[in-house]
Amino acid sequence: MVIAVDAVGGDYFPKVPVQGAVQATQENPDLEILLVGPQEMIQAELDSQDYDKERIHILHAPQIIGMDESPASAVKSKQQSSITLGLSAHKKGDCSAFVSAGNTGALLAASTFLLGKLEGVIRPTISATYPTLKGISLLTDAGANLELKPEMYLQFAKMSRILSREILGIENPTIGLLNVGEEPEKGLETHKEVYSILSSMKSFVGNIEGKDILQGKADIYLTDGFCGNVLLKYGESIPGILQHMLKKTMSEENVDAQTQKQIFGILSRALDAFNYEHVGGIPFLGVNGMSLVGHGGSSATAIKNMIFNAVQCVEHDINKKIVASLNENI
Repeated sequence: MVIAVDAVGGDYFPKVPVQGAVQATQENPDLEILLVGPQEMIQAELDSQDYDKERIHILHAPQIIGMDESPASAVKSKQQSSITLGLSAHKKGDCSAFVSAGNTGALLAASTFLLGKLEGVIRPTISATYPTLKGISLLTDAGANLELKPEMYLQFAKMSRILSREILGIENPTIGLLNVGEEPEKGLETHKEVYSILSSMKSFVGNIEGKDILQGKADIYLTDGFCGNVLLKYGESIPGILQHMLKKTMSEENVDAQTQKQIFGILSRALDAFNYEHVGGIPFLGVNGMSLVGHGGSSATAIKNMIFNAVQCVEHDINKKIVASLNENI
């Protein structure tokens, strides 16, 4: 299987994407990688690595879409970018998937424009993994669509269930709607309408309040992209904030260096579930192809795991299962 990797996506390109790609081929002997980006830049990084020249190739893409560029204008003006050419290669069948830790908005816009939508999909979405006391849950929408129509929630629920079941291994994922109270009549008019629509799903467990998110009251939390992205970024900040608070408190209490090291080690293990490296990246759900996006600050390990996630998504044929699910009452 060939996976295309955006070699100039993320905060630490090309070193991190190239390292992640090399690691992926070292751990999966059946995998080939197509690194997309400026050829000289990629080759210079490859020359510093021990890599399999038969399984890692370069697709020259001279333009780079920056993390802070406007997605619409960047996709339109940079036709020779790594995102555009990588997705075009995927559409032509030169690779089975495209993965990037680059500009999320640009990747979504280009994926939707170049690959199109799956049959019956109103709009593509993106989920994010969210740690809870019961394991990993999905947060959908995590920022792709800031405002949602009620019927979109139902589609997002069905698509998220496929991802949760096929990739996270949750046999019968449950759905919860993020709201300001548990009762059906709580929230804005949109939430009340969505509650009524989702009630037809056997897997719907009702409204989920903020205090219940980390308790793991559902396997999938549904919300609009505005709230979802705020919640996602808040969750990502938790480990760093706790470490800062703990360091400050231990300093005030004159805790010795050896004990501090032991405590930080315990805290690090306890917060390991918040580490996005384990998942690496998540596919855009509803796109007629396989396009995955990772965190801008991804490490080589995160890139490697995003590549492996892409392989899983292709092998599990999740797009075919998503289309089938849209007409099912689950």
